[in-house]
Amino acid sequence: MALIDIRNVSVAYGSPARPVLEGIDLTIEEGEFVCVLGQTGCGKSTLLRLILGSEAPRTGEILVDGRVHKQPDRSRGYVPQKYSLFPDKTVLDNITFGPEVGEFSLLGRLTPQFYRRRREFRQQALGYLQRIGLQASDASKYPEQLSGGMQQRVAIAQALMTSPRILLMDEAFSALDPSTRRGMQNLIRELWRSTRATILFVTHNTQEALSLGTRVIVLAKESAEAPSRIALDMPVPEPCEEHEVPGLVRRLERVATSSSDPAEALSEKW
Repeated sequence: MALIDIRNVSVAYGSPARPVLEGIDLTIEEGEFVCVLGQTGCGKSTLLRLILGSEAPRTGEILVDGRVHKQPDRSRGYVPQKYSLFPDKTVLDNITFGPEVGEFSLLGRLTPQFYRRRREFRQQALGYLQRIGLQASDASKYPEQLSGGMQQRVAIAQALMTSPRILLMDEAFSALDPSTRRGMQNLIRELWRSTRATILFVTHNTQEALSLGTRVIVLAKESAEAPSRIALDMPVPEPCEEHEVPGLVRRLERVATSSSDPAEALSEKW
């Protein structure tokens, strides 16, 4: 059984309804690193929110581990494009906030058990700080004292604190400068190898998709008014030779910007 099973899903917004996604059928196995490509407005972020459980499809269903999930839970971590850090909390408090709130109510925080668990959460958070390349001394800093790359590392640590089976990353590196972005790409690839979490990574950057993913999915529209469909769903060659990359980039970009029938694009081979 696939970890994620998307069955004939369609999404529309507004009144009158404006179709965004239509006829999406997709299965993702545990441990895959799937990159989702497509132009702005093609529904990439919508697809992540559907899997997260923060949105529901208009038609069809999404099964995660065989069940429909109507709200987010600890099995799915989420890293948005904009840093989701609380400005009035330290790095350590930002990382431990989710587990503390998830496990203890307001009154529960007055019990000795809370303080024991809090110490455990903080020890775990310090371990994640080290794994993402920050120092123990960074734990007491506030977000405004961190660079963009450091803030995004903390956001990743936030998501990893719940040990999610699925990590959803929405344009997570797009606001970073090129050198920081390369470092973050290396980091997330190493984290994927060590945790074997299933990752869905939304990006506009074709080369980034090829360097990170084991599989690339392209969403595309037949016209500006039409909903997006899956225009291409292909594994990334392993190993991907350097001389192959320019041709693969051109092919993916052509599919992503094509107004032809998505069925035609599916017939393309690497």
